[in-house]
Amino acid sequence: MTPLSTADPESIGGYTLLGRLGTGGMGVVYLGVSASGRQVAVKVVHAPYAQEEEFRTRFRQEIAAARKVSGAFTAPVVDADPDADRPWMATLYVPGLSLAEVVERNGPLSLRELRALGLGLAEALRDIHRAGLVHRDLKPSNVLMTEDGPRVIDFGISRASDNQRLTTTGRMIGTPPFMSPEQLASPRDVTPASDVFSLGSLLVFAAVGTGPFDADSPYITGYQVVFGTPDLGGVPEGLLGIVERCLDKEPVARPDLTDLHGMLQALPESEATGLPRSRSPKPRVRPDSPGAAAASDAADAATGAGTGRRRRARMLLTGLVSALAVAGLGVGVGGFVSGPDTTATASDTTATATARAAALPAGWRPWQKELRHDVKGIPLDYGSPGCVAKGSALFCGGTGFTVARIDAASGRTLWRAGTRPQGARPIGVRDGLVYVYEDPDDSTRRVVALDVTTGHRRWQQDISKSEDAVLYDGGLLTLSPDSSSFVAYGPAGRQLWQAPSLDEYCTPSAPGGVPHALCSEGTEPGQAPVALMRIGPGSLTETAVLPKKAVALGAVGGQPLFLAPQTAKDVYESGYERPYSALLRVAPETRRVKRIPLAHPLTGAATLVDGVVYFVRSDGTVTAVSADSGRQLWQKVTDVESLSAPAVSARYERVFFSNRFGRLLALDSRTGAEVWRTSALDDPGDKAQGYPPCVLLVKDAIVATAGDTAFSRSPDGPA
Repeated sequence: MTPLSTADPESIGGYTLLGRLGTGGMGVVYLGVSASGRQVAVKVVHAPYAQEEEFRTRFRQEIAAARKVSGAFTAPVVDADPDADRPWMATLYVPGLSLAEVVERNGPLSLRELRALGLGLAEALRDIHRAGLVHRDLKPSNVLMTEDGPRVIDFGISRASDNQRLTTTGRMIGTPPFMSPEQLASPRDVTPASDVFSLGSLLVFAAVGTGPFDADSPYITGYQVVFGTPDLGGVPEGLLGIVERCLDKEPVARPDLTDLHGMLQALPESEATGLPRSRSPKPRVRPDSPGAAAASDAADAATGAGTGRRRRARMLLTGLVSALAVAGLGVGVGGFVSGPDTTATASDTTATATARAAALPAGWRPWQKELRHDVKGIPLDYGSPGCVAKGSALFCGGTGFTVARIDAASGRTLWRAGTRPQGARPIGVRDGLVYVYEDPDDSTRRVVALDVTTGHRRWQQDISKSEDAVLYDGGLLTLSPDSSSFVAYGPAGRQLWQAPSLDEYCTPSAPGGVPHALCSEGTEPGQAPVALMRIGPGSLTETAVLPKKAVALGAVGGQPLFLAPQTAKDVYESGYERPYSALLRVAPETRRVKRIPLAHPLTGAATLVDGVVYFVRSDGTVTAVSADSGRQLWQKVTDVESLSAPAVSARYERVFFSNRFGRLLALDSRTGAEVWRTSALDDPGDKAQGYPPCVLLVKDAIVATAGDTAFSRSPDGPA
């Protein structure tokens, strides 16, 4: 601790400051004492950063993240004020040197000390990850060595799973020698496995005094982390296998914390020290070496030169060369890795290889088209425009017309029908017909079946003004114009059968392609428990009763699937998203409802695709949950807001999204890792903010809508 200077405050937030514990680019940490005598570490932001609202937001996130974690190997937050003139946070003071200071003063740790260090850090990370966080900056200076074990500090750049990430597109934050490959190459793909990689690097440092990827410059260090083999010379034999597994380049190959804890426990509790450092010094980069070529590529990329070789390494090193700067107090190193049209991930090669087998419409090329058609008068705006597809056939609704068939290969309009738009996108395509709505006047609504080849009207039927029609296996199900009965129509427009409706709110549904009704007492949906009714000729049979505000998702294995809300309370607040706590699976034969609890409540719009439920929050967070078990498969915090419902490609193992302004996002369907993203459209029209986005696949080609613009892009991402 160093004495206070004349420029230092004497107290902060009621804590008397005794001296400086440390300082860095973003602020100062003081030793403080409360009126009761409790000692705290008070982190105070430098005045210039206090004027930046973005930094204040990040500091609030740090406080929230640190408060979520409470464990034996972390330092808890006791007080904070992110809105003060100089924002500050007080944590419990933990006396002790940092791991960096201990190794510098005393040399490498003994095997017994390494075992204790690893076990303590594994338990700390377990508490951090259980709180829904990823630390992202586990390094020797952020580990305090105390008498009762290590303490992890500094949550300045941790990521909360339920919070929108603040960092901008393409930005990475961390400390290169202790970052994971995915954190350097694709910072949006950071998961808890990234902390395991950092732990492996930290254990090497503690064992031999230097990190496994140290080099003469941070730029080459970053290159080594992503592409190089770790230097593990001097690591004790018992620890070597553990470290090698932690430092695997592939996140899924690294041990989870439970396995890691068990491996560390199995180490002998001997006093043997780490072997003297026997690794060879890092070679200087010669002009003709691969490292020099990489550095040259980085310089070429920074100046616009180069031949296009090693694109991924170039993007990484360009970011490092241009913006690596050590900052203190939890903001480590920041730099731009790539622009918004590129994503440097190990999946690039996989996607390119898969592209060779892509099934695209014959003659396909990227296209963009306005879904507008001038007509006399003022056409009514679509409430929810969009497209539907079947095979290579694509049908879109738009402004000034009801539906148009669009050539999925070129974007050319093949035919257009109707003179005004309807309030919803086309219903669907089946048996050579595309089904659309038509509202000829304020009191009438009808469903119209059009020939997919010519656009000619094949038949029409009046339906209920207030309820949608749904396609089921065998026909189309809707309510009669007076809502007194359910009516099923065949492909030829002939009525197949009728079934009575109830004297309450009922709407058609077809989970698993089977005709059903969802009914609740009253005149408004969601105000009473929901009865799932099986519909057949002349019959309406109750199958199950579901809770108030339950959400129908579809069917899994022929069994209807619903979401159960954690609370059914009506909340009239802007941005409120109802939390859901379980899946409900209905067995029609026994009429039993199986409750499948979720690990924790989830919010967002939910979509069931191929046995997976995708929750998409307005802030861009996507969570994938198994429809069978309720187990969370992955969660991805993106920085792309207002995402569409997903479209899933089994061939590519990708989940595709669009947002309101035409930005496309591709995630790996197995892990949630970001594969690529595009820029927004230059001009999506004047309806982008008001219209919900839509994305679908025509064969393997992506088709999306933003505002009143439709466009198609390759599943391989931007060129």
